[in-house]
Amino acid sequence: MPDHPLIATLRAARVVPVVRTSSARHAATAVAWLRAAGIRIFEITMTIPDAPALIRDLASDPELLIGAGTVADAAAAERCLQAGARFLVAPWVDTALSAPCRDAGAALMLGALTPTEVRAALAAGADVVKIFPAASVGGPAHIKALASVLPHVAFCPTGGVEPGNVAAYLNAGAAFVGMGGALVDEKRIAAGDRAAIEAAARQVLA
Repeated sequence: MPDHPLIATLRAARVVPVVRTSSARHAATAVAWLRAAGIRIFEITMTIPDAPALIRDLASDPELLIGAGTVADAAAAERCLQAGARFLVAPWVDTALSAPCRDAGAALMLGALTPTEVRAALAAGADVVKIFPAASVGGPAHIKALASVLPHVAFCPTGGVEPGNVAAYLNAGAAFVGMGGALVDEKRIAAGDRAAIEAAARQVLA
């Protein structure tokens, strides 16, 4: 089966910010600041209050590629896709997410840690396999081991990915990475420390 067309865009971006904040206002601020630094792809997690409304607002901008994260079930998937999400992410394997994605032409990322789980994610319709939590199970070395036996899988490690280890993950075989706290630091957002957020983004893009 050919790769979903969005995978090339995600590979080229190398890093997808995972926006997980306690309020939609902080999430919108994070997106605005990261966008100013040059980032155009964002995963908006469903743990944010009223996340579909935020997705709808952001997805209305044709320059942005917006996805939904921590999508719990098919009903949540439908809400996100109707709001304009172009990719869906879950840190587990859920076969119910595949049909809504296919119908909407969206890409699907499902979570796994082991080769067995990677195969299960692919069988469930995943276009990308999210390795989460990546850092606590071995980091780049774990990705390298998985890629050695599953060389055609697009892996997206998330969890403990930081500006300083992005290159190591990519060199180990990741297609791209998801990055949360290092880019979307809510304490810095709440404090208005835009310079720190933009500096982290520039480090990632470099």
